[in-house]
Amino acid sequence: MANKLEITLTKSLIGTKPGQRKIIEALGLRKVNSTVEQADNAAIRGMITKVAHLVTVNEK
Repeated sequence: MANKLEITLTKSLIGTKPGQRKIIEALGLRKVNSTVEQADNAAIRGMITKVAHLVTVNEK
């Protein structure tokens, strides 16, 4: 596993469930094409799994 994950919001949140919106907010993403760097741990991986259809992930 890498130490950091680069997470980019690639799809709009329009029409998504409220829980998915909260996960995106908790990851630190705000607008489409915004990118954040998060630690690679089980909690972040679980969040990414829930919103995998909205984000792209690169390992650093």
